[in-house]
Amino acid sequence: MRGVPKTVRLPMNFPLPHASNDLSDQTALVTGTTSGLGWRFAQVLAKCGAKVALTGRRAERLDELAEDIRQQGGAALPLTLDVNDDDNLMAVVEETERTWGPISILVNNAGIPDAERATRMSTELIDLVLGTNLRAPYILSCEVARRLMAAKLPGRMVNIASTSAFRYDGNGAALYSITKAAIVRMTQALSIEWSRFHINVNCIAPGAFESEMMDGMQARVGQIGPRTPRGRLGQPAQLDSTLLYLVSPASEAVTGAVILVDDGQDSR
Repeated sequence: MRGVPKTVRLPMNFPLPHASNDLSDQTALVTGTTSGLGWRFAQVLAKCGAKVALTGRRAERLDELAEDIRQQGGAALPLTLDVNDDDNLMAVVEETERTWGPISILVNNAGIPDAERATRMSTELIDLVLGTNLRAPYILSCEVARRLMAAKLPGRMVNIASTSAFRYDGNGAALYSITKAAIVRMTQALSIEWSRFHINVNCIAPGAFESEMMDGMQARVGQIGPRTPRGRLGQPAQLDSTLLYLVSPASEAVTGAVILVDDGQDSR
């Protein structure tokens, strides 16, 4: 029929099932790998064959993680990073590319809580939370995307938000909630802008998971696990499959997605 566009059919040469965690030809950069989720993310990506740039402020922790990965047969590059230092951000991208080539996987994991009511926050703390949780991931994503576009290469970006992006109880950490909501919107906006370049941008929004950040929160407000429907905190390993799905070949058509992984904790 005239005026009706033809259906575009993809070549039917997909394996059955179309699922693989083989990342052996990938270079990944993960922020905030000195503890918690970032530590686990880096190990998982390396175990699946990716060459992983490890970043964070504590050099000794980066070296410890790099040694763990290498002992398991993986490839790791420890790079000290203060995400609020623009020159440091650019240098980390440059060093990773110089060592292993273009970054095809970026995981924006670094983040900090504010644990403070909005009217009690100093401007220094406001700048630190905004810079770490939102400004740095935006700058880093744009720099990696710019290089992928210039090289005409596809890429995968995974931003780590939080269920706090969708719910705030008013007990402090308002700015943390705001920045995580902004990360969700950043994911959606950049996924549209970069779709034609085959750069997929997705987001994981975890609930309460074991981490140093969570340890600090529980020191202030008491144990959170017993208050959840399943009476527990999530374990970082329970995010493995979600992360691998979003960076694997099988999710090539998935971009702009926000996946909540909260163990049934969210009572919205």
